[in-house]
Amino acid sequence: MGIDFSKKRSKYIEEFSSLDFDYVITLCGENAKDVCPVFTGKAKKRLNWNFEGPAEAQGKEEDILMIFRKVRDEIKARIDRFVNELKNNLRSN
Repeated sequence: MGIDFSKKRSKYIEEFSSLDFDYVITLCGENAKDVCPVFTGKAKKRLNWNFEGPAEAQGKEEDILMIFRKVRDEIKARIDRFVNELKNNLRSN
């Protein structure tokens, strides 16, 4: 998708506990409820979006890549819908 992640790093959820958020969205599948991180900071709304866990994919490298891309595209589509819902709510208020 043309995004450079070479200088990015994983962050601990605690790094954000002092910040206030309108939304906190976790991306944990149905089987990950017990291991999904819990954000204890301030959030007006908490949402969980269930997606297939691509890290558990098995098979040839090209098949695994296809699964990661499928989930990536599903997440992007869900984000786009969410943003459009927010825009529509702002317009109607």
